[in-house]
Amino acid sequence: MASRKSARTSKSRTSFPTVHDHAAGIDVGSRFHVVAVPPDLCSEAVRTYDSFTGDLHRLADWLVEIGITTVAMESTGVYWIPAFRILEERGLEVLLVNARHVKNVPGRKTDVNDAQWLQQLHQFGLLRGSFHPAQQLEALRAYLRHRERLVEYAAAHIQHMQKALMQMNVQLHHVLSDITGVTGMAILRAIVAGNHDPDQLATYRDGRCKASIDTVRKALTGHYCPEYVFALRQALELYDTYQTKVADCDQVIEAALRSLDHADEPAVALPPARHKTRQSNEPKFNVRQALFDVLGVDLTQVHGFGPATALMLVGECGTDMTRWPTVKHFTSWLTLAPGSKVSGGKVLSSKTRQSASRAAKLLRLAAVNVGKTNTALGAFYRRLAARIGKAKAVTATARKLAVLFYNTLRYGMTYQDPGVSYYEEQYRQRVIKGLRRRAKEMGFELLEASAVEGVS
Repeated sequence: MASRKSARTSKSRTSFPTVHDHAAGIDVGSRFHVVAVPPDLCSEAVRTYDSFTGDLHRLADWLVEIGITTVAMESTGVYWIPAFRILEERGLEVLLVNARHVKNVPGRKTDVNDAQWLQQLHQFGLLRGSFHPAQQLEALRAYLRHRERLVEYAAAHIQHMQKALMQMNVQLHHVLSDITGVTGMAILRAIVAGNHDPDQLATYRDGRCKASIDTVRKALTGHYCPEYVFALRQALELYDTYQTKVADCDQVIEAALRSLDHADEPAVALPPARHKTRQSNEPKFNVRQALFDVLGVDLTQVHGFGPATALMLVGECGTDMTRWPTVKHFTSWLTLAPGSKVSGGKVLSSKTRQSASRAAKLLRLAAVNVGKTNTALGAFYRRLAARIGKAKAVTATARKLAVLFYNTLRYGMTYQDPGVSYYEEQYRQRVIKGLRRRAKEMGFELLEASAVEGVS
């Protein structure tokens, strides 16, 4: 009985090895932050600081004074950003962790307990830091995300313009593919200026417009009520305002790209573009050339990656792929790799994890677009879509695109599309090889149809 008691006592005294002796944990909040440090470094191991800038500087002074070298905090909303910046400027190593990875055991939940739990996990080396780009790339990503929101706001006002036209029974948005094109904008500006004559409005039709002048004239015959014209005018003005703001964003994005570290002089010049048409809402400057100067490779040679998509992916993932040891780490970070939920030797689930990753969304959109092309990636998407459904095919194709993105940036790989026929032949040979193997296991021999017909 005594031996069992001594065994339990020795087991209870066993502790995790300490990895970070001078580690702190911060429970981040909107109004105040709770900081926990090892008890042997300070008599007051837990302190609370307001979220004002002066208090954050006092927090950093205290941590440096007691010898803290590394800090862990949760990525709570945007509240962590000011504290993260100030602590990094003081030379502290700041670990930004996912809130899902630091859930405490069931019991009392307070800010003090959360801070102490973070500190203990970080002290024992049980936390993994989230990806955080360098300061220059962080600025580029902020500009790109802000531009994306402005484009969304502008799109909402396009819907407002369409609603006002529909209320006046002006069917312009039904005969034009885009009312914000040359023909549409000229007609809209004439309408809000007071010109409501269908014959005169139809003369603003551009020569490249597919709809005939008679069709445009019929679509412009409606009831131009003053209240709906007023709504159309304000929606058009707001749309123009956001377009101006988007143009301002393009200028700062171009400057941010120029400020990045440029790659060495590439061995080859920028290859010709695969498509001459521009993507919708693409920045006005030469995105391909700017990215080629920074990366030394042309990402737009990969099918599915236009200049705007490549720029957004670089803004979200950065330019240094060595942050992920292998391509499998990269696809797992993007939540595009199959999950692994196993218990008792049985696979319970292999679903991909849910995530709000912007990079993963961009790759999924690229996968949908590449599925419509006559390429090897398009054939891969269509084969999977027919066998397991479009949702899973999008994820699998997005993962292939992520692999190409990683290998292109890290190893300078040049993408060459093998073509649909090559892919189909490779797939056919794999199927035939599998059929022959199964036939041999069952004691049969698989023969080609021509060989069977030649036997008398």
